[in-house]
Amino acid sequence: MDIYTRKSHWKWYLALAGVLIVFLSLWYTKRLADQLAERERQQVEQYLAAQRLLGKFETDPNNFFNCDVSFPLKVVQGNTTVPILLIGESGKIDGYVNVGEDSLGNIDPIELENVRKQMITEKADTIVISPAEGVHQVVMYTKSRLLGMLEWYPYIQLLLISAFIAIGYLGFSSARRAEQNQVWLGMAKETAHQLGTPITAILGWIETLKAVNEDREDNQEMLDELGKDVSRLELVADRFSKIGATPELSPVNLYTELESCRAYMQRRAPRKVEFHFPVPDDHEPLIVFLNPPLFDWVIENLLRNAIDAMEEGKGSIKANVYKEGSWACIDIADTGKGIAAGKFATVFKPGYSTKTRGWGLGLSLSKRIIEEYHKGRIFVKKSEIGKGATFTVKLRTGHA
Repeated sequence: MDIYTRKSHWKWYLALAGVLIVFLSLWYTKRLADQLAERERQQVEQYLAAQRLLGKFETDPNNFFNCDVSFPLKVVQGNTTVPILLIGESGKIDGYVNVGEDSLGNIDPIELENVRKQMITEKADTIVISPAEGVHQVVMYTKSRLLGMLEWYPYIQLLLISAFIAIGYLGFSSARRAEQNQVWLGMAKETAHQLGTPITAILGWIETLKAVNEDREDNQEMLDELGKDVSRLELVADRFSKIGATPELSPVNLYTELESCRAYMQRRAPRKVEFHFPVPDDHEPLIVFLNPPLFDWVIENLLRNAIDAMEEGKGSIKANVYKEGSWACIDIADTGKGIAAGKFATVFKPGYSTKTRGWGLGLSLSKRIIEEYHKGRIFVKKSEIGKGATFTVKLRTGHA
């Protein structure tokens, strides 16, 4: 199991843990809200019972003066949170408590009616009471502000936690990318530096060998081929040095550059691999601004991966060039093993590789070259296991 598969599994584990935390938080808050709602219902019932008791005292002056009314008064005065409306048989609001009163205990009748409509919309709880024989009233009450805040608490909590995690993730990701960029730059510069010294020495030895073998035509031919290979090493060193700096872009005919890459790779590919590339003379020049050494590196990486994906070194590689608005597009399709749909983005990650050899940096470097240095795009356009894959490279035309 590669590092990116493990990373994907950990994301699922963390997501499941997050869902569990959300579920437990909502469940516990719902439980508290239900308990508080039941207490408020009991509070309303006690309030109504105290009001009925006070009403009896008021109708019987002897009871009012002879009985202790402090307790029912305390119950009535103790309800300072639950909004209550008392609706008479005629539908008129006979009384209210904790409903938008001002400092004098007054409320506008229109506002009071709006409160009732809102309670009906919110399906407020109701209790039918009979304060006197043959008389029925409806008591409407809704949740207190505290209960409403408690119901919203888990959502606000989750929002704040999510925002904290998102900000932390973006911060750490930015720091990690900056660190990776420094590693890339350091590795590229060091590689170019390490290659420079032996290449210079080898070039000197080649010139020396040519001088002492002037009369040996076969040796001269061998030394010429060796010189070409050393020139290739110089190109590799130059590519790495450009990774560590901002490369210079120049106008290039895309068809000509692709043909150069094809010619180089076809000489080094198995004979059973067929190349189908557009012939430059058959097309109008398509000018794009690019850095030829780095662009060639990208195309060579794609072609080398396509060749490695061929079963028994047999298959075909086709390049198709077309325009999409201001984009010049290159499709490179092969008939290799293909890429699973879930790996389209992962193949560009550093270290990802399906081969037993190599560091898995080719496509990662290619993505960096195209997207950061050329401001283009590179992606897997389509793929099917056992039938091959198509990569697309998009570059801007007409300007640097």
